[in-house]
Amino acid sequence: MKVEFAPRSVPLQRRLQTAAVLQWVFSFLGLAPCCIAVFIALLFTRFWLLSALYAVWWVRDRSQPSRGGRRVPFLRNCAVWRYMRDYFPITLVKTVELDPRQNYLLGFHPHGVLAAGAFLNFCTEASGFSTLFPGITPHLMMLSLWFRVPFFRDYLMSGGLVASDKESASSVLQRPGGGNLLAIIVGGAQEALDARPGSCTLLLRNRKGFVRLAIQHGTPLVPAFSFGENDLFDQVRNPQGSWLRWIQHRLQQVMGISLPLFHARGIFQYSFGLMPYRRPICTVVGKPIPVQKRQKPSEEEVDQVHKKYLNELSKLFEEHKAQYNVPADSHLEFV
Repeated sequence: MKVEFAPRSVPLQRRLQTAAVLQWVFSFLGLAPCCIAVFIALLFTRFWLLSALYAVWWVRDRSQPSRGGRRVPFLRNCAVWRYMRDYFPITLVKTVELDPRQNYLLGFHPHGVLAAGAFLNFCTEASGFSTLFPGITPHLMMLSLWFRVPFFRDYLMSGGLVASDKESASSVLQRPGGGNLLAIIVGGAQEALDARPGSCTLLLRNRKGFVRLAIQHGTPLVPAFSFGENDLFDQVRNPQGSWLRWIQHRLQQVMGISLPLFHARGIFQYSFGLMPYRRPICTVVGKPIPVQKRQKPSEEEVDQVHKKYLNELSKLFEEHKAQYNVPADSHLEFV
């Protein structure tokens, strides 16, 4: 099941769609430095009190990203996200119902370069999440580093983004009454270094922390695969063992974020730029995998559930790949 949207007129809508995606790309590539610059610059003007008051608020509110964030429904429903949805376009597909009396831990694959599908499907209402999954509140984990940036942190939390730490995960998964979904991009920033058109490689073979987390809270695991996520950008060739990959890996260890050298199309031309290609993304949400709650699961228990998760994710991919023009001989590769 997926939500269908009426087509729009072409010329003006195309420009609005391009503008929407441009602001999204900027928000993740340039907004954070701009927020830091504004915060510091205000201290040296007659408006210094704004930064001073925000600093006090920031200190008092510093743990909020680890306590479920602070979503703003108005911003989640903003029209700009619908234009971004139509640019690619992006769709969200439900394969089974999710019981709103339970909490869920969803594994999102693949990361892609900028995780466009994860952001739009779980941090906005553009693809109709609340219509497809009534009674479920989505949360998407993001590197804690970004929540240390003034002003930018509030922008992130407004959509439902939360810090990627155990405290944050437990805050969502332990909420009484159910109805919460915690989405984790399991491959993380490191997987972004393998994001290129046609790639089916997932950094998942030894990623078991999310499985242990699900067992500790007795939370069903939900696999989700985003077809087309890796097709939005080309990336400079960086095979394992190359000097570029070594530099990227070292920078990731130091900074906590990966730096893929990507490119696609421009704003007014199609040969080169940082605008993503207009290629469809379809995020398919699979069926929940029941998990038996154990406070201190053994390695064997974690491995068993992890293996089952890999099998269900592979099954989800194989069942839907033909519908999204993935070659029959393409299969998921876990590294």
